[in-house]
Amino acid sequence: MPEISRFLGIIITMYYKKEHNPPHFHVRYNEYNAEIDIITLNVLAGKLPAKVLELVAEWAELHQEELTENWNLLQTTGNFNKIQPLV
Repeated sequence: MPEISRFLGIIITMYYKKEHNPPHFHVRYNEYNAEIDIITLNVLAGKLPAKVLELVAEWAELHQEELTENWNLLQTTGNFNKIQPLV
């Protein structure tokens, strides 16, 4: 599963090819895991601490277009682009 970004101990990944809709990304933070919808930024599965979810939502809102582009690239070609971390 390609790592798209990493910041503050938060790891953002996406599966490639044959991933199910809706477009989403995966978040790992310590023992927590979640799937986040790219469009709505809602948690689809899993759980994150409130502060981590807030940081991830802030980052994702800034990079929604890049996340969507990566989703499409990964599903069609298996390629992706790294996305700048939250600073």
